[in-house]
Amino acid sequence: MKSKKAQTLGISIMTSLVVLIIGLMCINFLTDEINTARSDLNCASPDDISDGTKLLCLSIDTAIIYWILIIFSVVIGGITGNIVGKR
Repeated sequence: MKSKKAQTLGISIMTSLVVLIIGLMCINFLTDEINTARSDLNCASPDDISDGTKLLCLSIDTAIIYWILIIFSVVIGGITGNIVGKR
């Protein structure tokens, strides 16, 4: 008979995979909104916009990178939290 720790680790890994898949699927929706925001802010011509708008354009450009980092940290935290929490 398997131990409860092994069963909960398996469930935690499967749940983390589901979170990873759903999180990465959301990137398609984010890219559309990022492209819309970049076109509305006129980020393609940096000479014509103010410094604050340039900073906002840079922040918008890094949104996908931060989203991926958040998803991976949630997945890794879910798995390691289950391993460390059961000791």
